[in-house]
Amino acid sequence: MSKYYYLIAGLPTIALDDSKLAYSVAEFRDEIKDMLSSGDKKLIDLFFLKFDNKNLYGYLKNPELRPDPRGSIPVEAYEKYLQALKYAFDNEEKLPKNKELPPYMATYIRTYVEEELCSEKNEPKNIPWEDRLSALYYEHAMKCGNRFVTEWYELNLNINNILTAFTCRKYGLDKANYIVGDNGVARCIRTSNARDFGLEERIDYLPELQRIVEEQDLSVREKKLDLLKWKWLEDHTLFKVFDIECVFAYMLKLEMIERWVTLDKATGEKTFRQIVGAMKKGSVNALEEFKRNNNR
Repeated sequence: MSKYYYLIAGLPTIALDDSKLAYSVAEFRDEIKDMLSSGDKKLIDLFFLKFDNKNLYGYLKNPELRPDPRGSIPVEAYEKYLQALKYAFDNEEKLPKNKELPPYMATYIRTYVEEELCSEKNEPKNIPWEDRLSALYYEHAMKCGNRFVTEWYELNLNINNILTAFTCRKYGLDKANYIVGDNGVARCIRTSNARDFGLEERIDYLPELQRIVEEQDLSVREKKLDLLKWKWLEDHTLFKVFDIECVFAYMLKLEMIERWVTLDKATGEKTFRQIVGAMKKGSVNALEEFKRNNNR
């Protein structure tokens, strides 16, 4: 395993309440890319796939939408595979092989074409398309082979699902229609009617999430979630000071700071309340619209 003594020793100290950025995440990637081993660079690239996910989802909804420059997959790759799939479905030919996209993206596009563009039935889908892509991405990321990175993505999957479950309970929605992924926590949430969804012995941060979900100030709530994640990163890199895990954690912290520095609080309050209204009405379309405009 590679050690990054000089890189980590030279990094500026950062805190979640910083009002200025030491680096943007994109600048940080450019700064470190030539210092990392090939295997460790793949872990950094894995993180940046989240911006490619955003671009893919945006492209399928609006091909004219300007892509996020932090993504590295050209929009033409999505277009090429999408058109090849549509042609194959329309002409009942063998589906084309994917050579340019991560396998989970190819799976996502195939499902999208089959259900949205080629199906004769127009039945409503329970899980929004953006959530399906997130689930496939998490599954892909959790197979990376690095325990720390795997646990980070599972942490985020679990937090998102638990918060979603609490929201569904509050507004009388069927949580099974909103939970994504197929790990043990997701399965517990889908099947358990217990107050804690059967997670008390699985999730040590569950009491903290229960307190956070009751927070009425949405800005404070988001900050507490980031503080929970920040502490998790510090706890899980305590004995990996000069390893890739520490570099990866620093990048994740930079992203949190970058988001808060650029966040418009008034806009954040307004759009977050839109999703609550959408969920209360059971409107999947409105839910997707909110997520498309507010992808973290």
